[in-house]
Amino acid sequence: MLETERLVLPPRGPLDLPLCALELGCTGRWELLSPPQVSDPPAGTLSHGLPPCAPELQGETEQLFLSSPEWLPLHGVERVAWKWQRKTDPWSLLGLPGAPVPSDLQAQRHPTTGRVLGYREVLLEDTNLSATTSLSLRRPPGPPSQALWGNPTHYPFWPGGMDEPTIADLSTCGDSEEEIDFEKDLLTIPPGFKKGVDFTPKKHSAPAPGLLSLSHLLEPLELGGGEEEEEEETSGRLGGPGGDSGTTSTSEPPLVRASSLEDLVLKEASAPMPPPEPPKPPVLEQWAIPVDITSPVGDFYRLIPQPAFQWPFEPDVFQKQAILHLERHDSVFVAAHTSAGKTVVAEYAIALAQKHMTRTIYTSPIKALSNQKFRDFRNTFGDVGLLTGDVQLHPEASCLIMTTEILRSMLYSGSDVIRDLEWVIFDEVHYINDAERGVVWEEVLIMLPDHVSIILLSATVPNALEFADWIGRLKRRHLYVISTAARPVPLEHFLFTGNSPKTQGELFLLLDSRGVFHTKGYYAAVEAKKERTSKHAQTFGAKQPMHQGGPGQDRGIYLSLLASLRSRAQLPVVVFTFSRGRCDEQASGLSSLDLTTGSEKSEIHLFLQRCLARLRGSDRQLPQVLHMSELLHRGLGVHHSGILPILKEIVEMLFSRGLVKVLFATETFAMGVNMPARTVVFDSMRKHDGATFRDLLPGEYVQMAGRAGRRGLDPTGTVILLCKGRVPEMADLHRMMLGKPSQLQSQFRLTYTMILNLLRVDALRVEDMMKRSFSEFPSRKDSKAHEQTLAELTKRLGDLEEPDTSGQLVDLPEYYSWGEELTETRGLIQRRIMESVNGLKSLSVGRVVVVKNQEHRNALGVILQVSSDTTNRVFTTLILCEKRPLEGPLPGSSSSLHVPYPDDLVGHKLFLPEGPCDHTVAKLQPGDITAITAKMLRVNGERILEDFSKRQQPRFKKDPPSPAVTSAVQEMLRLAQAHPAGPPALDPVNDLQLKEVSVVEGGLRARKLEELIRGAQCVHSPRFPAQYLRLRERAQIQKEMERLRFLLSDQSLLLLPEYHQRVEILRTLGYVDGAGTVKLAGRVACAMSSHELLLTELMFDNALSALRPEEIAALLSGLVCQSPGDPGDQLPSTLKQGIERVKDVARRIGEVQVSCGLNQTVEEFVGELHFGLVEVVYEWARGMPFSELAGLSGTPEGLIVRCIQRLAEMCRSLRGAARLVGEPVLGAKMEAAATMLRRDIVFAASLYTQ
Repeated sequence: MLETERLVLPPRGPLDLPLCALELGCTGRWELLSPPQVSDPPAGTLSHGLPPCAPELQGETEQLFLSSPEWLPLHGVERVAWKWQRKTDPWSLLGLPGAPVPSDLQAQRHPTTGRVLGYREVLLEDTNLSATTSLSLRRPPGPPSQALWGNPTHYPFWPGGMDEPTIADLSTCGDSEEEIDFEKDLLTIPPGFKKGVDFTPKKHSAPAPGLLSLSHLLEPLELGGGEEEEEEETSGRLGGPGGDSGTTSTSEPPLVRASSLEDLVLKEASAPMPPPEPPKPPVLEQWAIPVDITSPVGDFYRLIPQPAFQWPFEPDVFQKQAILHLERHDSVFVAAHTSAGKTVVAEYAIALAQKHMTRTIYTSPIKALSNQKFRDFRNTFGDVGLLTGDVQLHPEASCLIMTTEILRSMLYSGSDVIRDLEWVIFDEVHYINDAERGVVWEEVLIMLPDHVSIILLSATVPNALEFADWIGRLKRRHLYVISTAARPVPLEHFLFTGNSPKTQGELFLLLDSRGVFHTKGYYAAVEAKKERTSKHAQTFGAKQPMHQGGPGQDRGIYLSLLASLRSRAQLPVVVFTFSRGRCDEQASGLSSLDLTTGSEKSEIHLFLQRCLARLRGSDRQLPQVLHMSELLHRGLGVHHSGILPILKEIVEMLFSRGLVKVLFATETFAMGVNMPARTVVFDSMRKHDGATFRDLLPGEYVQMAGRAGRRGLDPTGTVILLCKGRVPEMADLHRMMLGKPSQLQSQFRLTYTMILNLLRVDALRVEDMMKRSFSEFPSRKDSKAHEQTLAELTKRLGDLEEPDTSGQLVDLPEYYSWGEELTETRGLIQRRIMESVNGLKSLSVGRVVVVKNQEHRNALGVILQVSSDTTNRVFTTLILCEKRPLEGPLPGSSSSLHVPYPDDLVGHKLFLPEGPCDHTVAKLQPGDITAITAKMLRVNGERILEDFSKRQQPRFKKDPPSPAVTSAVQEMLRLAQAHPAGPPALDPVNDLQLKEVSVVEGGLRARKLEELIRGAQCVHSPRFPAQYLRLRERAQIQKEMERLRFLLSDQSLLLLPEYHQRVEILRTLGYVDGAGTVKLAGRVACAMSSHELLLTELMFDNALSALRPEEIAALLSGLVCQSPGDPGDQLPSTLKQGIERVKDVARRIGEVQVSCGLNQTVEEFVGELHFGLVEVVYEWARGMPFSELAGLSGTPEGLIVRCIQRLAEMCRSLRGAARLVGEPVLGAKMEAAATMLRRDIVFAASLYTQ
């Protein structure tokens, strides 16, 4: 056997070991593995090899159940149900979510280089905030899916300008805690005791006027009291007039010597009280700051060396001023004429936000304007998004364009877009005057957070400063008002009276480019019209009417006018006609007019083909599409709300290119987008505003006339007013062309959505929203001054001494209140007399009356003349008075120190002159006459007035009065002496036949008060005058304080009664509970954009769940359709029953509103529903082509499209509400309904977004 030789090998190094490294997961851990002995496939990289491969589930199922059915036991339940025993783990119940991190590390950097020097731990506040519990911007953002639109259950961010409560305020004032003032609220009387202990230090105060301090009189006398009395006497002597203390000796008056105590008291009572110090005038806050734009901005480029945006032209002065304030992050209000360049300010704000990496929101009043601005800004900036009811493009962009309603919804829902917001641009702010939608602007302005700056763009308005002052006070920040009346292209206004080719030159200048009104041109137009009328009368008879207003005559007028404008190269022209039907008629009547060349026709044709290619075949053959294409080929266009949206956009784009020469449009074309023309023509100066026909307002005329004149192309713009009938009155033309535009007025009103959105947030109150509205601004702008005055009055009241009501003066407070009530009751009766016919008849010439006003107190007068103005009647009266001194006021006219005794209060204690008697003539208002006596004097009023006016001249001032004056004065003096309490007055019930309940009850109450006043005991006290003056001063201060508190409180809000009524309606319907907490139905109503109560009631009554999607859409069209109409008899029975059920629900809501006192009848509430398009929407949802819908209704195509678009938005809001409630079936049906509606030409994409 051979021995094997052992080989000695060198030891292995680290790199020669048979190991491999395996990374475990993503945590960075590694594990060393030894390779197997046998080489395996690449699966060796796993620690335990490849995972087992499960057989295919489908094959296993077929083998077990389908191939061998006998394997399935019929009754062996224990083998059929497989289960796994779960191990119990009680400790899992004790798991709690981790607490938020209470601190954070903050880097400390070098102030110059920015190098990190170290770190320090800082405590974090508000770490437990969320979107459902806090309004703070420090709360964490919500999920990304809700970052844009927010969530109806989220809280809004804290509105700017409101005082946000701090954490300390909220923690110190709990619900169960009570604030106690340890200086004023401590009790001093123990339970069961009648008196307590007065711990206040005793101080000797100076005696008040009218009250003699007996303790001070007896103070120097040594009565041999105890030690305490001796100390008090010693201190009294030291502080008396003869003491050594200089401080108290100067404050106490010297004792007055008198023969009796009664004389001394009466002298003290008659001493006049020192007048109170006048309060300091409050500091006026100025939040609206007007900016001077008359001088050029020479240092513009020095202040802004690197502007955020540059234009190919030099900005105007007002634009530069606005840009300077934007760079300082100020809020601005730019008011300028149409086409003046307000968009430059908006463009710079967008560029500035992009430079700062923040966001801007541009709001517009209408959706069409949003689309146009999206196209313009996207071409300029690129990073621009659009949010409308049915379109959402680039929501992550730095500049978002939307309507104001969408911004309001984002604010209420707590959208996280608001966090990054730097600017909100409000275009066409004068749209706040819209009665239906103006409230949206006020809500948005109130709800915007404090870090957002505001840019307001508006046409010229007269109260821009007032509106800006409201926003400044609202947000507690300055608002700079930049207003310019200059036009980049001056306008010339003409009257056109022609109606044929022979008279096409009858164009008369009425208002030139300098703003001068030419009356010569007006009279020339009148003469031209008269001459044609006379020729017409000679030919056809004098009784032939001047103007029938038919299409034939309109055609002749427009043909002659357009021929004249074409010859003078004044095309393109916009013709404003205030009727959709007349727009179509006038455009169709010009069938022989062709204003385009061959190349222009080719360009129009190609553009139409490219735009209409996105429509389906049948939609391209719609009658309106074919008719509009034929008009556009000839250079004519029509633009109003009845036109399909895509056709309106085609017309706008062709007009901006100069291919549409004549455009017949309604007033909406003049809003917003800059599409100027060479000439503007007004078909008429009268319009129907929904209620009646009226002349155009100056603001409306200026807005539309401002479309005339293209900047950089035309030296002047031409505005022409057609005189189809007679020439309008010169005063009407002057008022329309040169009058002041309409002021910005508040249209704030309470809506259920607003109330519910604010009630669900504990920190916000509806009363605060009402306080900050523009309607409450006139009464709330002086709140700071009222608070200051109230504080001063409170201090002044605390310094006054309490009146003494002991002894005989025990009924002094009642005596004062009886006198005040008697004066108020008599004033009420006198007002009713002056408002009655018999009362005014009794105030004829010669009637003796009692006059009481600031100059006269219960003085007799005789009426000399009565004005003929029934609305503001004035009585010229001869009145008795004291002899007037050479200079100064009438003696005795001041009644501030007058103390009324029963004779003064019960009767009219007449004024009797103490010295020589004089007279005066005054014009009295009805409120100056306090009593109508039964006495009549025979006077010559004209002669007395003539004599009195003559003696007012300096040269006749010393002449004696005429005998007529002397006799009247002597007769009144004799009456005053014979009846010191006043002559017998006319009884309002017996003499004047006033049978009103308030007058009769007032007379009875006055007699009762007179009896109480006569029996008062306080008037017999010698201290009555002094104590009465003291009591009256306190009462007047308290009355003024009550008035100021009322003005500062919620009770003075104009809409507060309506708010309580609407809250009671919500409580009755179950939307809020008794404590004001919003319940589930209220949260659902918050998600609705309109008709929130009706939609919520329909949902909770299951009125929609049983219907098909197309039927639901058809019924809901009655809530969004704006044109009234009959639903027709061809509807299915399901829809007829549905309409009646919707009306029943609406009627039930209306009855609840009436029972709660809301000023809207049931018929008015139900009348807001219009079911005229139910059949149209029903067939559209079922798939009928749009071309066949025209025969179902006479409604214009544009209104049908608008109705279906709004209906799709409502279906989406209902879908969200159904998900909130937990109704998946209804949510799926609403989703299906919205899908059925969104098709074809109705939802064709806007040309501006392509």
